[in-house]
Amino acid sequence: MNFTKMQGAGNDYIYVNGFEEHIADPAKAAIQVSDRHFGIGADGLIIILPSSAADFRMAMYNADGSQGKMCGNGTRCIARYVYELGLTDKTEITLETLGGIKTIKINTNADGVFSSATVNMGAPIFTPRDIPADFPGDSAVNVPLSVDGKDWRVTAVSMGNPHCVTFLGESPAGLDLPRIGPAFENHAAFPEQVNTEFCFVHSPMLLEMRVWERGSGETLACGTGACATAAAAIELGHCQMDTDITLRLRGGDLLVRRSSADGCVYMTGPAEFVCKGCIDLNP
Repeated sequence: MNFTKMQGAGNDYIYVNGFEEHIADPAKAAIQVSDRHFGIGADGLIIILPSSAADFRMAMYNADGSQGKMCGNGTRCIARYVYELGLTDKTEITLETLGGIKTIKINTNADGVFSSATVNMGAPIFTPRDIPADFPGDSAVNVPLSVDGKDWRVTAVSMGNPHCVTFLGESPAGLDLPRIGPAFENHAAFPEQVNTEFCFVHSPMLLEMRVWERGSGETLACGTGACATAAAAIELGHCQMDTDITLRLRGGDLLVRRSSADGCVYMTGPAEFVCKGCIDLNP
């Protein structure tokens, strides 16, 4: 299987051109290629495929082989991949995902060279039944949740996949995420498991966060998680609509803005090539 490894703010995936490659068992392939000791090493596998509803379709698999609905950093990397490798000449593309169709604007410099990508991530969903999350009422904003014997205040939100955001009184740098993360991920309140963001508000324009992703563990960045965190911060009054909010993650910064005009969240960030090659998949 021919592959390209890319990363967006340290969130790394193995990308495969599904127009040319056929993977019989993508879940099994994701487990193999993601292994950082016996494989290539990644947070998962993303296959770029034809679509009847958009310019391209994304099939995303986590490091444990489970299929994900959306990956914000992955959408930006796909945009750079298809633009620079000649699969399209458009500077704005549509991408079909299990979390809906996303529109991605490719930002270039004066010479037409890729510099970043801006993704319309859609409007955040706070209705628990649509996340899904098992909380009463029409929203779960700053509600109590007991996890691992400790009481937390959390906000449940979907950005095409389920998120649980909690705001801390200090930097999340010292958190024991390998212990706490799985307890959130597999909590009974989240029937499809959940991505969890631990956030500290430095200012209305700067949030620091760490993320535990379902199926992958802690990652250096999570695009949907950054958007979910910004949306939750706005709901709680920490940040404002129509303002560029910097999300500082372990792998780098992402810029997030929620528009009052359409309610959508827009995310801008990098997408970088790491390497390319060929790997023999286990039978």
